[in-house]
Amino acid sequence: MSKKFKEAKGITLAPLRPHLKWIVVGFAFFISLGSIWYTNNLVEQIRDREQRQIEIYASSLEFLATASDNFLMIFDEIVSANHTIPVILTDISGAPEFHRNLPKADRLEGEEKNEYLNLEIRRMREEREPIEVTLIDDAGNVYGTKFIYYKNSFLLSQLTYYPYIQLSIIALFGVITFLILNYLRKVEQDHVWVGLAKETAHQLGTPLSSLMAWSEYFKGLYPDQIEALLEFDKDVDRLKVITDRFSSIGSEPQLAMLNIVDTIDEIVIYLQKRLSTKIQMTVSAFPGRDIEARIHQSLFAWVIENLCKNAADAMEGKGSIHISVLRANEGRIAVDVKDTGKGIPKKKIVNVFRPGYTTKKRGWGLGLTLAKRIIEQYHQGKIFVKQSETSKGTTFRIYLNG
Repeated sequence: MSKKFKEAKGITLAPLRPHLKWIVVGFAFFISLGSIWYTNNLVEQIRDREQRQIEIYASSLEFLATASDNFLMIFDEIVSANHTIPVILTDISGAPEFHRNLPKADRLEGEEKNEYLNLEIRRMREEREPIEVTLIDDAGNVYGTKFIYYKNSFLLSQLTYYPYIQLSIIALFGVITFLILNYLRKVEQDHVWVGLAKETAHQLGTPLSSLMAWSEYFKGLYPDQIEALLEFDKDVDRLKVITDRFSSIGSEPQLAMLNIVDTIDEIVIYLQKRLSTKIQMTVSAFPGRDIEARIHQSLFAWVIENLCKNAADAMEGKGSIHISVLRANEGRIAVDVKDTGKGIPKKKIVNVFRPGYTTKKRGWGLGLTLAKRIIEQYHQGKIFVKQSETSKGTTFRIYLNG
C-alpha cells in the first residue's frame, strides 16, 4: 500500500511521539513540586507563628512572676487562649508542673501521668530546644528558673504531611484512570483486530471458492495443462491458509503440542522457493529435533514467515537466515531467527513492534505487530529483539510453552 493511498484515505499508522508522554509527566512533576513548595511555605509560616506565640507565653511568665493578682489573671487568660500548641512547663530539674493541649495527659493520674509527661518532654526536646524562663522578684533577684517545652500543633503536623498524602491520592487516582483507559483502549483495539480479521476472511472466502471451481473446470477443459493447473492449485491452497489465519485471529485459536522443528522445516522449504536464490536458510535444533511446543501451526508459521521476509528485505536479497530451536529454562522453548542484514539502530528497537513502524517504502508496518500479538496473546509466549548490530544483523527470539 503506497504512502499516497494511505494519505488519501486519511489513515495514520505512525505511533504517537514518545516525547509527548514525557512532556505530560514533566508538567505533572512541576505541579507536584509547586504544591509541595507552597504547602511547606505555609508550614514554615505557621511554625514561626507558633514559636512566637510560645515566646510571648514565656515573656509573659517572666513578667508576671513579679506582678500582682490582676496580672496573674491576665497570664491565665494567655495560657487559656492557647488551644492548639502542646505545651509543658517544668521546673529547673525538669519535673512537669503544668501542661496544655495534651488530651491523653488529662485522662491520666498519678505516676502514669508523670511518665507520659516525661516521655512527651523527651520528644519535645528532640524536636525543639526548650525556652528558658528566668523568674525575678521585685528587688531584681533571681529566685527560680522554668522551662517551656512545646511541639508542633496537630494542625501543623497534618499540614506537613498533607501535600504527600494529596499527591499520593492524585497519583493513585491517575494510575487507576490510566489502567482503566488502557484497558478500554485495548478492548477497542481487540474489537478492531477481530472485526478486521473476520471481514478479511469473509471477503477472501467468495473469490477463493470461485477460484477452486475454476481450477476444476480448467482441468477438464485443458488436460494437457495439468502441471500448470497444479501450480495454480498450490496458490489456491496458499490463499486457503491465509484465510484460515485471518479467521483464527478473529477467534480463540486452538493450540496443540507439535514438533516445532518439523513445522519450521516446512516453512523454510516453502520460503526458500520464493525468496532470492542468494539467501541461504538453515535450521538447527538442540539437544535434538524431537522438540515439541504448544502452538497453532498456521499462526506460528505466519510469525516465522514475517520474520524471515523482514530479514530478506533487510539483507536486500543477499545473505543468510539461520533459525535455531533449543530448550530453555522452566520448560520453555526458544526459537531464534538470525539474519545478516543491516541491523536495527538501538534507538529504534523499542518501536519495531509498534503498528505502522516500517523501514520499507511499501507496506503497512503491521507484520511485527501481528507477530507480537500472535505469540504473546494467543500463545502466551514472548517475542523480542535479542540482539541487533548495525551492518551485522539482527536476532529475534521467541519463547513458547513446551
